[in-house]
Amino acid sequence: MTLYTQAESNIRKTWLYLTLFIALILLLGWFFSNYFGNFSIFWFALIFSTLSSFFSYWYSDKIVLALTRARPIEKNDNPELYRIVENLCITAGLPLPKIYILDEAQPNAFATGRDKNHAVIAVTRGLLEKTDKVELEGVVAHELSHIGNKDLLLETMVVVLVGLVVMLADIFWRMSFWGRQRRRERDEGGNAIFFLIGMVLVILAPILAQLIKFAISRKREFLADETGALLTRYPEGLASALEKITRDQNPLNVANNATSHLYIANPFRGSQVNRISKLFMTHPPIEERIAALREMKI
Repeated sequence: MTLYTQAESNIRKTWLYLTLFIALILLLGWFFSNYFGNFSIFWFALIFSTLSSFFSYWYSDKIVLALTRARPIEKNDNPELYRIVENLCITAGLPLPKIYILDEAQPNAFATGRDKNHAVIAVTRGLLEKTDKVELEGVVAHELSHIGNKDLLLETMVVVLVGLVVMLADIFWRMSFWGRQRRRERDEGGNAIFFLIGMVLVILAPILAQLIKFAISRKREFLADETGALLTRYPEGLASALEKITRDQNPLNVANNATSHLYIANPFRGSQVNRISKLFMTHPPIEERIAALREMKI
């Protein structure tokens, strides 16, 4: 499988995952409507998911930048960083994104925005201080690959849908214990079975949504590594940068669960990796990514 067929395959799989998300949301909405005898709940789920997706499409980058306290820079603020981004954009055939800096000691970076014409690349102060030119180029190329591979919008949509599933499950959980608008046509046994089914959905839906989100993020990190290495023609640059990033134990003070999947490496430090925790990781293990880069033949 070539890089390009792999990218097409990942895009098809991502749209499949998004379809599953929407189906899950509509299933929860339908179940709530039947359980409480109020079909307006279904329409609420449908309308709210549509509005959330629309809002996220237009304002996701602004929200992320506000959460991370990133500040924009101009070319004269850091000419070397600007030259690296400009040169790689020319090579990749991408418009120049806006460039932001996070005043954080941990070396890390992320990209956000709704498309290649409204994209943002943000790097931490620690990344600028602790990497050399070829390593920085590797990281920037990785983030530009997310833009070129059209990852940004899809990952944002997944985040919104995960949040919506969790919110709807929480609403149902509360209404199940405190609500009184149940359908009177059902007998007590039917209500008990319906309630049991609802509890299973409430427990499994957020877990399934999170697992799908993490699976998408992990696949796209591998693809962005490979695309970025092809862009610089030097996989060792990104591999070396990832080694420095993972060895650094400085905390990322602005990191949170909502934005952690956007960074080139998991911003949370000190967590142990095992078979169970691996399922819930937003990033593949750094060791696997470095090994894949060093096995590339360019």
